[in-house]
Amino acid sequence: MLRRSLGDFSTDGRQLAFLSLIAAVIGLMGGFIAWILLRLIALITHLAYEGRVGWSLVAPNTHHLGLWSVAIPVIGGLIVGLLARYGTDKIRGHGIPEAIQAILEENSQMHPRVALIKPIASAITIGTGGPFGAEGPIIMTGGAVGSLVAQFFSLSSLERRTLLVAGAAAGMSATFGAPVSAVLLAVELLLFEWRPRSLIPVAIASAIAEGVRAWLFGTAPIFATPTTPGLPWSTIGWAVGIGLAAGLLSGLLTKLVYFTEDAYHTLPIHWMWWPALGGLMIGIGGLLDQRALGVGYPTIRLLDAGHLVFAAALALLVVKAAIWVLSLSSGTSGGVLAPLLMLGGALGVVLSPLLPGHMAGIWATIGMAAMLGGTMRAPFTATIFTMETTHNWALLLPVLMASVAGMAVTVLWIPRSILTEKVARRGIHVAREYAVHPLEGQAVQNIMVPRDQVVGVELKAWLASVARDIGAAVLPSHRSYPVLDAKGEICGVVYRKHILLYPSSQVKDVTEPCLTVGDWERVRAVVEAMARENRGEARVVDRQGQWVGWVTRSDLFITWRRQIDQEENREQIFRRPWQRTTPQDDPVSGQGPAPTS
Repeated sequence: MLRRSLGDFSTDGRQLAFLSLIAAVIGLMGGFIAWILLRLIALITHLAYEGRVGWSLVAPNTHHLGLWSVAIPVIGGLIVGLLARYGTDKIRGHGIPEAIQAILEENSQMHPRVALIKPIASAITIGTGGPFGAEGPIIMTGGAVGSLVAQFFSLSSLERRTLLVAGAAAGMSATFGAPVSAVLLAVELLLFEWRPRSLIPVAIASAIAEGVRAWLFGTAPIFATPTTPGLPWSTIGWAVGIGLAAGLLSGLLTKLVYFTEDAYHTLPIHWMWWPALGGLMIGIGGLLDQRALGVGYPTIRLLDAGHLVFAAALALLVVKAAIWVLSLSSGTSGGVLAPLLMLGGALGVVLSPLLPGHMAGIWATIGMAAMLGGTMRAPFTATIFTMETTHNWALLLPVLMASVAGMAVTVLWIPRSILTEKVARRGIHVAREYAVHPLEGQAVQNIMVPRDQVVGVELKAWLASVARDIGAAVLPSHRSYPVLDAKGEICGVVYRKHILLYPSSQVKDVTEPCLTVGDWERVRAVVEAMARENRGEARVVDRQGQWVGWVTRSDLFITWRRQIDQEENREQIFRRPWQRTTPQDDPVSGQGPAPTS
């Protein structure tokens, strides 16, 4: 019998402690992985564009190479294509969709090759000018490390998922110094649940990775902006406007990415060569505006500080969008967060002459958050991420409203985000609406058949007699019947198919044990127990162990019907002042207003 304490959450303390300990180790590893990958990207950038060793993240310098700079991203694309074809094709793309697919389809198991080849391919792509961020590859690499560590222990698929996501969150936290938004990203995009059993280990991994980052990189925010003075309330309205504009741009870019990807599929060449074609577009874009190349963090700092004028921001917006779409759709390896931040920041600067105060840096920061929230459909992540990376907490409310506005546009315009569209094309549907399960809000005692209404069969009865009663409608036609002993207690269950197959036997000869549940249990717990035991019915007892009712699968639908009624049945409770009173609305009759639908 189920005997579960009805608390706010269902969590096994011992298993949670074990997962938290492993997550702490994964967080430590994630911090160092991020440091290594960022340094590798910097090294490749300096070697490719300057011919010297360097470890700082800079925009590729194409000026002194001239036309020869076009060849650098092409060579990078060729190498990535070879790694994808002969290493593993799971390194293609920007990382987060691959993590989602591993969670939903592969029991959160990722191959060691991914953990090794993905960061190398991404470092080559970004280091040779690819207009991507390091966060996507680091998220996937951290997730792969978390999954690999989990596979050394006897864990369930859901527990492996927790550790995979812990590694992904650690990677993002260590990259941006944004541990809270890393946890929010995990909840909004990867965990597919909000439960302490997963949230606590992920938070621990993210916090430890942030500690490693503080030790290796320092504690300064990655996109620090000047402190913003008191802003008028009208700023919120203008922030919503920027959010709507960012949502439109986000939806357009999402459509263009997959339109271009479909165009690549029409080419008469193997996909291995597509990243090189994308690299050619990157090289040409670099000649037009070199700030659009590479990881882009220095350029984002310039945008947030308001140091780019309108013309420069407009050129950056156009060039960055074009080369990002053309290269991302080619299947190369790189992240989407940093490009979205740059595009949103550039959009904010471009719109700033139309807005009060011409505060380019402020509108760039708000545009950055709006673009992230709209494209990823993760407004809480976008809001807190912007606050953690800029430390400009005075912009909290405008940033939140811009992020929500951006999300509203894309949700109403396109069915899936740039992340979930990729996995949807592989036949995987991602549902991202989180709510308490409707079966969790109902107790068994509210849907069961009470004891005095239960129709059962006697243990010593002959099946032929029971079959005649069913045929004559003396007994209702059910899939199964509770079996009652001499004391009137339920001692098992008999199935209709057995009654019809073995008429010469007694009920006791075909009686099977039945599931027992408590009347205080949530309906969802009963459904899970029925699924686990492959049963369609259960005896219901009270807390003293006395049987008080019977519940079957058909009774479970009562809760679903109630949920449907709550969502679909609309009624007007109070009469509006300008509505005419009809006989149905007459208070004397005791009738309320007629339903509106």
